[in-house]
Amino acid sequence: MKGVTRLNWQVLVIRCLFSAVAMSPGALVCDWFSSTTDTGDKGRSAGLFPVTCRCVCMRGSGGESGVKMESFSSKDMAMKAQKKILSHMASKSMVQMLIDDTSSEILDELYRISKEHSGNRTEAQKVVKDLVKVVVKVGVLFRHNRFSKEELSLAQDFKKKLHQGVMTTISFQEVEFTFDKAVMMELLTDCRDILLKLVEKHLTPKSFGRIRHVFNHYSDPDLLTNLYTPGGPLWPNLTKICNGLNKLVEEGKL
Repeated sequence: MKGVTRLNWQVLVIRCLFSAVAMSPGALVCDWFSSTTDTGDKGRSAGLFPVTCRCVCMRGSGGESGVKMESFSSKDMAMKAQKKILSHMASKSMVQMLIDDTSSEILDELYRISKEHSGNRTEAQKVVKDLVKVVVKVGVLFRHNRFSKEELSLAQDFKKKLHQGVMTTISFQEVEFTFDKAVMMELLTDCRDILLKLVEKHLTPKSFGRIRHVFNHYSDPDLLTNLYTPGGPLWPNLTKICNGLNKLVEEGKL
């Protein structure tokens, strides 16, 4: 394997693992973290997150592979494997490979904000990794149509609340003296609670903890106050985040 970098080797292993759990004979094509803008597939919600995971399995010619398939649910196996593998890919280098530049820049600024505010590099890395893992797992659940009609209604509620939160974040940054800490905390808490209800039948307590960790971290009143202090150390980071959010909104991803 001379000449193969460590990152390329990781990607090769991941591709092999995905091929091994394909739902049908043929190639597995992964459109990593692309925005979900269509609503044609049953059980999917358009644009729930700015970044989602899409995995499409294509049958080989004539549906023949020369391998006898056992009578077990390869779809369930694929979903579990995808969630597990992708959740272990939350390093910064992998994130930069899998998401668009704008979303990557926003994640970078969220990391810098956490690091500056907490003074703890490890905690800052963990909260961003938890955020990526949650988005990945919810994306896989959508791809495999795991949500009921009632849960899809919750997903739409989450999408609306998230959009409201994004627009409020931008407005508070652009218009002086409008920042209201209580409003931001309430929006983040509402997003957290809706998301927890959406995934309560699908994810593990460990994932619930990650969701709480992310939303509780960024709804911290001291962090929000420091973030929205004009001329403060976090103001440039907030400006970059809002510029990125504006771009995602204009592109129809939020």
